[in-house]
Amino acid sequence: MSNPVQTSGSHPAPCPPANTAPLDLSKLRHDLRTPINHVLGYCEMLQEDDHTPASFQADLQKIHSGGRQLLAFITEYFDEEIFEAKRHDLHQLCHELRTPVNHIIGYSELLQDEAEALGRTRLLPDLKQITGAAQTWLALMEEYLIMPAAEAAQAGTGASPTDLLPRGLGFTPPTVLSAGPAANLSGHLLVVDDDAANREMLTRRLAHDGWTVSVARSGLEALQAARARRFDLILLDMVMPGLDGYQVLTKLKSAPALAEVPVIMISALDQEESIARCLALGAEDYVAMPFNPILLRARIGAAVEKKRLRDSEVSCLRQIQEEKKRSEDLLRIILPPDVADELKTTGSVQPRRFESVGVLFCDLVGFTAYCDRHPPEEILEQLQRVVEAFETLAATHGLEKIKTVGDAFMATAGLGTTLPNPAWNCVRCAGDMIAAARRLPPHWQVRAGLHVGPLVAGVVGRRKYQYDVWGDTVNLAARVQEAAQPGSICVSAQTWRLLQGQCPAIPLGPIDIKGKGRLELFRIEPVYARGVSPRD
Repeated sequence: MSNPVQTSGSHPAPCPPANTAPLDLSKLRHDLRTPINHVLGYCEMLQEDDHTPASFQADLQKIHSGGRQLLAFITEYFDEEIFEAKRHDLHQLCHELRTPVNHIIGYSELLQDEAEALGRTRLLPDLKQITGAAQTWLALMEEYLIMPAAEAAQAGTGASPTDLLPRGLGFTPPTVLSAGPAANLSGHLLVVDDDAANREMLTRRLAHDGWTVSVARSGLEALQAARARRFDLILLDMVMPGLDGYQVLTKLKSAPALAEVPVIMISALDQEESIARCLALGAEDYVAMPFNPILLRARIGAAVEKKRLRDSEVSCLRQIQEEKKRSEDLLRIILPPDVADELKTTGSVQPRRFESVGVLFCDLVGFTAYCDRHPPEEILEQLQRVVEAFETLAATHGLEKIKTVGDAFMATAGLGTTLPNPAWNCVRCAGDMIAAARRLPPHWQVRAGLHVGPLVAGVVGRRKYQYDVWGDTVNLAARVQEAAQPGSICVSAQTWRLLQGQCPAIPLGPIDIKGKGRLELFRIEPVYARGVSPRD
């Protein structure tokens, strides 16, 4: 993180200046230089040690540079004249001093992990001395600067000294935590920080834990990267030039495609006000630098696991909704739409009586004999083609398919849908069915019969719903179909009276109908039923 420029709303109000006795700046400079000298001394010994791997040298040089930078800062900031001006903005002063300390701690901890992995355990004591010295330096900053300022302000506020501290500026010993099941997670993280050393330390730490890591050097790069691919989590620096962490977080959470990506804020600033602001904007968590590696690992793992559980929940909900839609679509295939809606809404369907409904039966001539001569796969394929064609024609002419009984197709006209003349709808549909069957291999002959009259309709069954119709109209329509000649449509006299003027018919005379005695029937040629003039 670069040294930020104080802007309105970017940081909490600075701590008030201490009204205690003047600091002995000479002693302060001495005490602050001592742990830094330890850092430099142990670092130089490791650099000169023949047992130190060559791969360690780059990180040791960064630790050494951080120590030299701190010494320069101590000389500059704790000069008698400069310090009086700086101490009025204690928060900014501590932030500027703390960045190189974060680098020292971060790189020394990385090297400790690498030394253990390589079996170079003799290097660990010196590396731990470096880490301890840097943490001692943070504790001295709290003792000399932060606590006195907080105690001075306490008299006017009534708050405890710890309430007034810029939290996290002191040394907190590492806490032994169990990373839990989240430690085994893996995925793709985005690290956003304008400070190259911070990016490198975080990247190496996260890669060591098994994560795939991408980096962004600015808020703009972060937004571009987040739009280009999906990350499991974003680690976002608070203080950056250009778009700062607050602004980037706001843009991420306002974009529907990015809002669900968890964001953990990382910064040297960790005041309660900043934490609350980030969480209010939608951040998942907040980690202060220098971070505890175990704590960081656990928080990242928990955030990613929470996100994946949330994604799984959304996926399951979507799957449930899709299955529900498929179930509803299937129900509408099995039942008429109005009946399906009633069953869905009430859980049952009330039976109803209808006074004028056309009932049409279409039967494939010779289908039973065809089944005896052909394999089942071919039989089913041919029947499927015919039934699909009949279903399409029924829907075209306003009929509702009721069922198929063997090779017989049954449909109704005017059942739940008002039609001016259900008999004419049935006749036209039957004519088109006869023509369609002739076109389909093996060029079927069809006999059709229909009758119009009252019937009862309802749903039977619970495990397998069946919408069916009952009554004398249904029985008579089936008997009329049995009396039809192949390639023709047969209607009862009652139905023919409803069709006069629509198409010509040939009287068949009284015919014996099972269960009905002798009834007057009429034959309609399909060419007339399809709207072609007899003269044609």
